[in-house]
Amino acid sequence: MKRYGNRSENSGVEAYRITDTAIFVKFRNRDEPYQYSSLGRAGPRKVARMKQLAEAGQGLSTYISQHAHDDYER
Repeated sequence: MKRYGNRSENSGVEAYRITDTAIFVKFRNRDEPYQYSSLGRAGPRKVARMKQLAEAGQGLSTYISQHAHDDYER
C-alpha cells in the first residue's frame, strides 16, 4: 500500500492501494483496509473520485465519510 499524503495533517486515512476497478483504504484506527469497488456499491463515479483524492493526498477521509461511508465491499 502507498502511504497517504495527508496534506491536512489530520486525516484518518493512513494508506491506500489503487487497482483498475477498486481502491483499498487503510484507516489509522483499523487493522484491515476497506475495499471500495467501481463494480460494487460504491460505483465508478465515487471510486474515480476517491482515486483522485488519494493521489492528491487531501480530502479522501472527508469524501468517504460524506459520500461513501457504507459503500465498502469488505
